[in-house]
Amino acid sequence: MGEFSQVETEGHLTIITINRPERMNSLHPPANRELAEAFDAFEADPDQWVAIITGAGDRAFSAGNDLKHQATGGDMSGQPESGFAGLTARYGLVKPVIAAVNGVAMGGGFEIALACDLIVASRNAVFALPEPRVGLAALAGGTHRLPRQIPLKQAMGMLLTGRRVPAEEGQQLGFVNEVVPEGEALAAARRWAEQILECAPLSVRASKQAAMSGLAHAGVEEAANQRYDQIHAMVKSEDFIEGPKAFAEKRPPTWKGR
Repeated sequence: MGEFSQVETEGHLTIITINRPERMNSLHPPANRELAEAFDAFEADPDQWVAIITGAGDRAFSAGNDLKHQATGGDMSGQPESGFAGLTARYGLVKPVIAAVNGVAMGGGFEIALACDLIVASRNAVFALPEPRVGLAALAGGTHRLPRQIPLKQAMGMLLTGRRVPAEEGQQLGFVNEVVPEGEALAAARRWAEQILECAPLSVRASKQAAMSGLAHAGVEEAANQRYDQIHAMVKSEDFIEGPKAFAEKRPPTWKGR
């Protein structure tokens, strides 16, 4: 248990909870640094294969930047290089991360969710990038990730107005994977994590790296012809042999992650 977050491990799964419910799980630099350390540990641990990030309580995933801290002269220095929540600028992370959005995901809170690979939202979840309404802009990746994840005109409609989007509309737009009853976001995220953990971890990382890095290239041929070190690691791994062997022997595979 940290001062602003809680980290739990369940087998190969890491669950990181933003723990500032009295501030709607909004984040200031000390909280961002603590979360960055949590994701550093997850990224470095060979036995941790999937992460879930969620918010404490039933009102908010994260309301974004702690504007009260900023407005009252709080120290805003010392933000981690890995970005908001230690995640929005962690571009090289090849392990999958799932957002369990259990309420409000505003501003930087929505940007945290957009930086994840999957978003599972409770029915009471609300998403928005309202920064222009307070003289700011969504510069923790929101202005770039949202137009890459939903149609451009729909993204611009959100970016230019700061309007609030409920969970069901988020699923229709395409940035939410699943909507579940209130209070069930974390349980649903665990279900998604379990499905990922059934797969070979190096195959999952190779797939994520190729998909995300490939977006930097204009055409499929160009993207496919790039060198991805996680694909090389997958091909050289013991799991690359174990998967076909288990299939032939009609048994569940035993993944080692190497």
